[in-house]
Amino acid sequence: MIRYKLYKRLYDKRFTFQPHRLTIENFQDNEGGFFELKKSTFVSTLLIILFAITASFAGAKALYETKPVPKGERHSITEIISPDSKWEKITTGSGFMEGINFDRKGDIWMVSPPTGEILKVKDEKAVRVGETYKMPIGAKFHQDGRLFVTDGMGELYAYNPATGKRKIIVNSYNGKPFNGLNDLVFDDKGGLYFTEPMGSSATHPTGRVFYLPPNSSEAVLFSENIAYPNGIAISADGQRVYISEFDKNQILSVPSMTAEKSPETPFVFARFEGGIGPDGLTVDSEGNLYVAHFQAGEVVVVDKSGFKVGNIRLPEDAGTFVTNLAFHDGHLYVTESSKNTVWRIKVNKTGLQPYGLK
Repeated sequence: MIRYKLYKRLYDKRFTFQPHRLTIENFQDNEGGFFELKKSTFVSTLLIILFAITASFAGAKALYETKPVPKGERHSITEIISPDSKWEKITTGSGFMEGINFDRKGDIWMVSPPTGEILKVKDEKAVRVGETYKMPIGAKFHQDGRLFVTDGMGELYAYNPATGKRKIIVNSYNGKPFNGLNDLVFDDKGGLYFTEPMGSSATHPTGRVFYLPPNSSEAVLFSENIAYPNGIAISADGQRVYISEFDKNQILSVPSMTAEKSPETPFVFARFEGGIGPDGLTVDSEGNLYVAHFQAGEVVVVDKSGFKVGNIRLPEDAGTFVTNLAFHDGHLYVTESSKNTVWRIKVNKTGLQPYGLK
């Protein structure tokens, strides 16, 4: 017999315990005023309780839909370039070649900050176009054919290839001159984002990014407190602006001026190891971001979710000062500025079409 401390006064009336209809007769009186349950009755009761508990858990599981854990969607660099892809040297110039982009004819244009030159590749040679002027660092074509240039001395100006003349578009914010500009990118509406890194650093993050609305000559502050904002690009869907935070070796993602999707907050999009920091940026039609990793001798590819796809290393003797890059005709073009060369490599992706070529 197995003893249970059940006071007799609790069972002064007959009771029924479903589902097996356990009754008071199943208990025997004990001298201490307790009841003792017959072993056969206890075992059957215990089995029924365990069965009920098991059934309840089975029923609970049925309430939830189950699915297997999905496999990761990480990409491989072989999606970007074929294993047998090789770099080709296109031209060699002088100064410190930056700001590579293409006009509607497919000609390569660049700038040289230390020499003040705007350069165009003719017959495989980078030659000066027009007069030298201050410190051009970034360059992008407008739809009207003018080349917009960010200058390290603090001006954003437009160069007209047809006339050879320059026109200052904006050189100040709230009545104060810019500290010095670096790179730029147009959005689909003709608005212009440009970076102002001069005077900022990792320990003094005072760099800013501005936005110039279409057909305006008054800049709007877009983002600030950045440790040397360098290259800049816009996501394929136009919702985010990517900013190279050079002195922290990382990329920031900030909602664009026309953003409609969440998350509507700036965040660190990607971080890198080695080199000094990210310089020029460009995006392909699938949303992958291509980063010129300065003094690392490589282009880093990051997918639209911020995961690293892989690295495209330049040839060993090419130098490590990778400054800028652009897509054209099935190739990725890259400027390397320690030896002032332009390299290209065949890619399996199509570059996002720049505003100036639409």
